[in-house]
Amino acid sequence: MIGIDLVKIERIAGLIERRGDKALQRFLSDDEIALVKTPRTAAGFWAAKEACAKALGCGIGAECGFHDIVLSKSPKGAPILSLRDSVRRRFGISDTSLSITHDGDYAIAVVALERK
Repeated sequence: MIGIDLVKIERIAGLIERRGDKALQRFLSDDEIALVKTPRTAAGFWAAKEACAKALGCGIGAECGFHDIVLSKSPKGAPILSLRDSVRRRFGISDTSLSITHDGDYAIAVVALERK
């Protein structure tokens, strides 16, 4: 299952300007917020979570919320995506892959999920 999302970095920057940390807390955990150094990174994380929900086929909502999708980084800085156990079991997910890229004004994320 594959999902992709594209977000304008300026949109996320504006959200952060207007709402500060509350904007980030809406879709990121404290550990994820600690990884965000710029609006560019926040936009990439937003796109990653949206792409994951699309790959699951449910979108962000009751079956899978923003905080059910967990982002971290490898020692080399590569993005890592994991799912809460309840979501992993519900959808039968055995493995996840994530790629985030930025180009100009946009952040793009692609997520691939494997079922058991």
